[in-house]
Amino acid sequence: MKLELTSKQRAFLRGLCNTQPVVLYIGKEGITDNTVKAAWDALEAREIIKCAVQHGCELSAREACDQLCDRVHAAPVQCIGNRFSIYRESRDHKRIELV
Repeated sequence: MKLELTSKQRAFLRGLCNTQPVVLYIGKEGITDNTVKAAWDALEAREIIKCAVQHGCELSAREACDQLCDRVHAAPVQCIGNRFSIYRESRDHKRIELV
C-alpha cells in the first residue's frame, strides 16, 4: 500500500526537502532489512527523508525509491540523479501539515 500525494502536496514537500541533508545511503547490497528499519525509524522521527544511491549499487534511484516506498508504506516526493526523497506521516511525532 503506497501513500498517494496530490501535486500541490508533493510541491510543498519538495520545498521542505531541498535544504535537508541525506540521511540514508543505499549501498551495493541494495535495500536490506537494516535499510528498511533505518528508513522506518527516520520517517517516524522526521516524516520526510532524503536518500542517496551509492555508485556500487545495482539499483537506480527510481527503482530504489519505489522499492523502499513499498516496504515502509511511504510516498515518493522527488527523484533527481542518484538522490530521492520520501514522505510518510509519523504516528507519534506529527510535524508536517499537508493541505
